[in-house]
Amino acid sequence: MQLKRSYFLTHAPIEFHFSQNARDFVVEEIPLYEFSGEGEHLILKVRKKGFATWEMLDILSNHCGIKMREFGYAGLKDKEALTYQYISIHKSHEEKIEAFEHENIKIMEKTYHNNKIKRGHLKGNKFFIRLKKVMPLAATKIDQALQRIKDEGMPNFFGYQRFGMNSDNHIQGKAILDGTKKMRAKNVRELLINAYQSHLFNSWLSERIDLSHLVNSFSASELVDAHGKFTEKEYVELKSQSQFLKLLTGDVMSHYPYGKLFYVEEENGSEQAERFLKKDITPTGIISGKKVKFAEKSAWTLEEKYAPKIELWGDRRFAWIFPDIELFEYKEEKAQVEITFTLPKGSYATSLIEELSKKVLKVSR
Repeated sequence: MQLKRSYFLTHAPIEFHFSQNARDFVVEEIPLYEFSGEGEHLILKVRKKGFATWEMLDILSNHCGIKMREFGYAGLKDKEALTYQYISIHKSHEEKIEAFEHENIKIMEKTYHNNKIKRGHLKGNKFFIRLKKVMPLAATKIDQALQRIKDEGMPNFFGYQRFGMNSDNHIQGKAILDGTKKMRAKNVRELLINAYQSHLFNSWLSERIDLSHLVNSFSASELVDAHGKFTEKEYVELKSQSQFLKLLTGDVMSHYPYGKLFYVEEENGSEQAERFLKKDITPTGIISGKKVKFAEKSAWTLEEKYAPKIELWGDRRFAWIFPDIELFEYKEEKAQVEITFTLPKGSYATSLIEELSKKVLKVSR
């Protein structure tokens, strides 16, 4: 059960060096809302490096003499990066926070708010990435690829970090579900099963990308023989869509960058494809589990095998996202490319890097 990854862009692999470290990889959280400046919760903007969010909160909780759960945070940030994120704590601990000092954890700003920050309360993240050993031709190809991503968007794969040091967390997660592996620690058990859920999503998305490439390459009659999942009439409809990732009847769509879920119906497929092209809506893929909304009709024929029964909460995840590429700069004398861009919450910057390089990254040891 190897990790599968298909690519949207059709260029040949681009050679460069990328290392996920605090100098070449910077992440800054974008809050969901503006903080009020008053209230009983102290809001801290924290800069850290060399620590995962949980490790940072453990250090802060020990300093303040409180339990870690008293802190609020919106999302988990990378360990191998320089990251900025917002956390909250009751303002009764402000004096202890004022006395906090750490070489790799710094309080950058503080304000107040009426509510504790909760998981998921962020718009997205802004990234700075530096690529090294980039030759001039490669820099041109990167610039061209980024322009296409800016114009058309990109697939929203789960990043390699999700699958662990040996890229096998999903295999262990499936073994737990099959009953061939025992795991008493609930948090580890859920982490491994989550990796399997992510693997299923990535595999589904890869199949949809492969289908879209086929639709762009063959006639409707040829697709009946080459793919064979749908009727010739359905392939004609898919070929009429201008955007890369083709929509199927029964796809579960979402307003973008957030909003309610709804289905693509046969009678409004062309209209929804046009809205997708305009970045108003985007298709979603299944995170298999309880209380999840399944695709229907043609879309379900491709989704069904990625939707086994899993006794954890399920969800729908954006299949396609629209990064905001803010800056591309090539420093030829250093053979380096610097890129600044923003992504919606839950999306992986490293997936964009993989789309450029056409190589699956691995966790650094």
